[in-house]
Amino acid sequence: MTASLKRKDLVGLLYVLPWLIGFLVFKLYPFVMSLVYSFCDYSMLKPPRFVGLYNFIYMFTKDELFPKALFNTLKYVIITVPLKISFALFVAIILNMKLSGINLFRTVYYLPSIFGGSVAISILWRFLFMKEGIVNKFLSLFGIEGINWLGDPKIAIFSVSFLAVWQFGSSMVLFLARLKEIPSELYEAALVDGASRLKMFAKITLPMISPIMFFNLVMQTINAFQEFTGPYIITGGGPVNSTYLLSMLIYDNAFKYFRMGYAAALSWVQFVIILIFTAFIFRSSTYWTYYEYDEGRF
Repeated sequence: MTASLKRKDLVGLLYVLPWLIGFLVFKLYPFVMSLVYSFCDYSMLKPPRFVGLYNFIYMFTKDELFPKALFNTLKYVIITVPLKISFALFVAIILNMKLSGINLFRTVYYLPSIFGGSVAISILWRFLFMKEGIVNKFLSLFGIEGINWLGDPKIAIFSVSFLAVWQFGSSMVLFLARLKEIPSELYEAALVDGASRLKMFAKITLPMISPIMFFNLVMQTINAFQEFTGPYIITGGGPVNSTYLLSMLIYDNAFKYFRMGYAAALSWVQFVIILIFTAFIFRSSTYWTYYEYDEGRF
């Protein structure tokens, strides 16, 4: 019996060994070393030299790009996350209706999430919104003067954010799955009581999908704070650094200027900011997230 258990333990260990090695080498080791390097002057060409809190002091007192990148990142998160979740819920409600050919529509609406994060789509987005792009040519058909979508510092961040909003498919699928689980008896009872559609949405739909709303809010907030590919390909941080995000500042310091120590310090500040926002969402969810199994708030 003991030998059999040991053999099963070894087989189980062999199954999890690839994941364990991958986690230790590609997750835990870089995570720990980035913290160590954040207190060092490290350029990859020379051995790391301990400098204490210098990288963090420089970041908050001398680096003029850091507050600009942080402000742009917060603006990007505030624009993209609510718009993306609202649009995903809106499309999910439409796709939950009983329409002919609905499965085809569901597939078509999910496609942007498959291609949305790629470099090719980012380049396409740039051509669409450039001064002589397709969007302005379409507007000119109605006599509307072309807008400098990517060249105007006041609206460039919105043009870049639209690409993230366009990738609403994964959130939409989760909303749709939850909408299908809501018992129709709830709506039928509300109709008998004379409730309007708006009241049914506020009193039945929103509470029933609140756990999915909570999950989407957490995941989309984390993703938005780490966004890099789309804005970097479309604008490269311009014009006048109006779309320069924190992830670009980390990339430039790490791979353009080879200041790995400073880039690691920036990464840890980004990590702490994401942690604070995530903790706030978790804490606030006790007031607006409802679960069926405990008949009330979690």
